[in-house]
Amino acid sequence: MRQFTQAKKRVDVSPGESVRIIRELQGFTQTRLSELCGIPQTTISGIETGRVNLGVERAKMLAVALHCHPAVLVFPGWQIGTAA
Repeated sequence: MRQFTQAKKRVDVSPGESVRIIRELQGFTQTRLSELCGIPQTTISGIETGRVNLGVERAKMLAVALHCHPAVLVFPGWQIGTAA
């Protein structure tokens, strides 16, 4: 059977902060990201500030627009640990 290594948290970043960081690194405004993914700008603002839950479906839509894997948004700061 295949052995799996446990993931370890590297940094303390919320999903909303992850969305904001990746959006800003790509040079998008909230309005432009809204146009690219179809999520209202007010919802994106809410996600980034933690007032609105990101959720898997929104993460998928944002990931397509931001050219990243949804896990980067949903589980920011995690990496696979080394085998013991």
